[in-house]
This record gives sequence, C-alpha cells and structure tokens, in this order.
Amino acid sequence: MDTQVLVVGAGPVGLTLAIDLGKRGVRCTLIEKNDAPLGYPKMERCNPRTMEIFRRLGLAETVRAAGYPPDWPMDTYLVFDLMRPPLFKMAHPTVAQAKAKRDATNDGSMPLEPYQIISQYTLEPLLKSVAETLPNVDVRFGHEFVSFTEEPDGVAALIRKTNGEEVTIRAQYMVGCDGGSSPVRKQLGFRMEGEPNILEMRQALFHCPELFDKVKVPRARHYNRIDGTWTLMIVQDSRKHFTLHAVVEKDEDMAALFEAIVGTPVKYEMVHCAKWMQRLLLAEHYSQGRVFLAGDSVHLVIPTGGLGMNTGVGDAIDVSWKLAATLQGWGGLKLLGSYEAERRPVGARNVEASGGGTTGRMKWRDLYRPNIEDDTPEGRAALANLLEVAREEAPKSFRVLGAELGYRYAGSPVICDEPGGPVHKIESYEPTSWPGARLPHVWLKPGEVSVHDRIKDGYTLLRVGKTKADASGLQKVFGEIGAPFSVLDLDGEAPRQVYGFDYLLVRPDLHVVWRGNALPEHPDQVARVVTGH
Repeated sequence: MDTQVLVVGAGPVGLTLAIDLGKRGVRCTLIEKNDAPLGYPKMERCNPRTMEIFRRLGLAETVRAAGYPPDWPMDTYLVFDLMRPPLFKMAHPTVAQAKAKRDATNDGSMPLEPYQIISQYTLEPLLKSVAETLPNVDVRFGHEFVSFTEEPDGVAALIRKTNGEEVTIRAQYMVGCDGGSSPVRKQLGFRMEGEPNILEMRQALFHCPELFDKVKVPRARHYNRIDGTWTLMIVQDSRKHFTLHAVVEKDEDMAALFEAIVGTPVKYEMVHCAKWMQRLLLAEHYSQGRVFLAGDSVHLVIPTGGLGMNTGVGDAIDVSWKLAATLQGWGGLKLLGSYEAERRPVGARNVEASGGGTTGRMKWRDLYRPNIEDDTPEGRAALANLLEVAREEAPKSFRVLGAELGYRYAGSPVICDEPGGPVHKIESYEPTSWPGARLPHVWLKPGEVSVHDRIKDGYTLLRVGKTKADASGLQKVFGEIGAPFSVLDLDGEAPRQVYGFDYLLVRPDLHVVWRGNALPEHPDQVARVVTGH
C-alpha cells in the first residue's frame, strides 16, 4: 500500500479529515485537482460545533486570528443601498459578546466555542499549511482523481497530474471529499435525491478597501438589498473584500449591482464571478466497501444557515476516528458501517433546515414591487408589507443552533441507545446526555477549562456522582479489545445537574455512548457494542 487512507479533495472537509487522521497516527495522502487553493469564497462561517472540533485539533485560536476580529459587528440589515439608513436590522452578538455570555453560563446550553467568520480563501491555505506539517500526511495538489478499482485489501486509484502524467495510488481506504459533482460518488453510482435546480444565481467577489470609509450604514456582516434580483452582500474576513449574490443574466450585471448597493462612487475591482445553482440534495448512500463520501459529495444545501461545510466537517470527524480505530486493530466490523447510519440522518435534517430557511427568505423577497421605493401610498404600503413579513421570516435563517449542536445518533449500532429520546430541533438547542448526543459543555474552571478539554482521545468514563465506583471492569474489557480508555472524575454540582447521571461513557468525538447511575452490570457487552464488535 502507498498509504492507509487516500482523501480525494482538499477543501475544508478533506483538509480537516487529513489533519485529524494525521494527528491520530494514520498515514494519509490528500490529493486535489487544482494546483492551489481557490482564491474566492464559497463559505465564510465556521459554526460553533466546527469551532469545537478545531479546538480539539488545537486550531481554534489560529482560525480566529486569521478571520473576523472578535468585536466586528455580526448584524444583518435590509437596505436600499449603503448610503441610506437601514430599513430593518437583525442583531447578532459579536464573537466577543458570545464569548462573554459563554463564560458566564454553566448550564450546558452554550457551545464551548462561538462561531467564527473566516473566508474559505483564508481557511483553506491555513488548513493546508497545518496538514503539510504533519509527518503522516502527504499533501498533493495538481493531482486529479480519475477512477478507482477495488482490490481484496484496498483501493487502487488512478490519478492524473497537471502535466498529464498518470499514476496509481493504492490505499486501504478512500474518502471522497470532492464536492457536489464528486467523481468518486459518480463511480459508486449513488444518486442524489431532492431538488437539483431551485434557483440559478451569480456570485461575484469584489475588492474595495475604501468601502467602509465612504458608506453611511453601520458596519455589519450581511446587507440584503431590497430589489427584484435577490441581491445579498456579504462582508468577507478582510473587510476589504465583499461577495455579492444575485439573480442576473450576465457577469457584468454584477458590477452594476455592486455600484447600486454601495450607493456612492468607490474604487473597486471585480476579482471573480461565476454562476451557481441553489440545490437541496442528499446522496442515497454514504459508503460502499472501502470507499466513503463526506461533505458536498453527499449533501448539497443552500448556504442559508451555513449548514454546508460545517455538516461536512462533522462527517470528516465521524469517519476519521472510525478509520483510525479500524486501522489500529481495535475497531470492530460495525464501527465503519455505523458512519452512514449516523451521518446520513444528520445530512437529511440539515438539507431540510436549509430549505426551511430559504423558504422564509423567499416569502419576503417575493413581496418586492418595482414601486417599493416610491414615496407614494402604494410604494409605502408595499414596503411596509415586505418589512412586516421580513421581521417574522428573515431571522429564521439564522436560528439553527439545534441543528449545529443538538444532532443525536439515534439508532446507531455503536451506541447503547435508550427507548424514546428528545425530539431533534433545528432552531433551539437543549442540552442532553442522551446516548448519541454531543456531550454538553460544562465549565470546570469558568471561562478557562471545560469538561471537553479534560477528555482524552479514546473512550472516557465520566464519574459525575459523589460515589466513584471502581471502573476496573470497564478498564479491563477495553484493554482486551485494545481500545484507549480513561476515567475522568468530575466534582461539583454543575456537571451532575447538566448530565443528570452518575456515570457517562464518551467516545473520541465527544458523543455519549452509554449512561447510568451505576456502572454496567455487563461491561463487556457495552465495550463490544461501542467499539463495533
């Protein structure tokens, strides 16, 4: 074998997967058809769960330092242009405000890490530079995946270099993180189900360093222009670059729209422009044999709510530790098989959540009338009607904390599930220790040390109650399987109040796999289930 895992596609999902595999000691080759990371943004928001994952990887503060400053306003406005007062404001906390609230909260309801704005053209080179420092990771740009053949003990992938040379890379496993048009998925023959052609738009990237020196509106993250072309301006992490999304016929129309939304003469350059299609799609399967799919290759959402790349990062972390466990010899046959069982329902819910947020946006966008800016009874009535609906519908696009933190791997073959369980919610998050859920964050040292920070890689038994029973039985059976196992004692009232049980067993990705008020009567059964045996 040339490598243990071949990762196809070096977007944020593939890069995160390669970094996590490398840190787990897995030999990994990451290939990307482009010669360098893309110079334009497709995403710009790392949600709280992604930032918690980056914290586990030791990257959270590095990502924050490269992105939006913590005090930059995160608000969203509806405007006619940036020289006139906004018509409607959706207020959102800055990262600094979100951190302050987090530091003062210890009921499990807050994420350990707030969101972070960082443009994809900043994030990808950053993650690439990290991956290239890991001795187990071989990063190869200018290497395009062509096809693969299955072999008894792995996969042989045909790769074409930029210069036309073709080479074969043999790996024990392969993961396609190669985007919505995924050649890996297409060779597997998996269909994408859903709505493939909702609305065609254009995205343009503008460089305009003087914009915030010239305009009169408050600083913000998003500006929705009230017009018939769905114009949305997004402030990128430099605050000197701006993306514009709109429904127009020609690339040059985007420059005219940029001038219209700015509302005053400014010097600017249109750096990039391309068409894109709003889609809501989910692959019928996530894996077959030794080949897995993650990110946009299995779920395509509308950017509303920022559920695309972030869902993909969740895919990457789920498949990563399971691949490592299998390659290290302690992962059972059901462990890799649980990847699709766990992640596909999450993909389905997030596709649905993205569609719901977009529907709300459509409701107020559809109320635009050409006379809406006129100072006439008809114009004022049209504007009042649009703003009334926008106040109700527009905020729904941003209420996705339940989707970000509250997903639970119900029915997973490697979770000791319990009958029933809390209902999955999209908009709001309610902390729970129900098996399959992400372990809620609780401070052990307010503002400094979280339970998450104290949990080692592997399986961790949390002893939360006042009685600390002997865990040697669990220690023994995990040792016999070969899986890493540790015990963490938590004192104080907050963990017990939030988690509700004296004992919890947590796996490497911080999801609860078992809980109880006494240690399991048959520890071997629990250990064999959660390790896939």
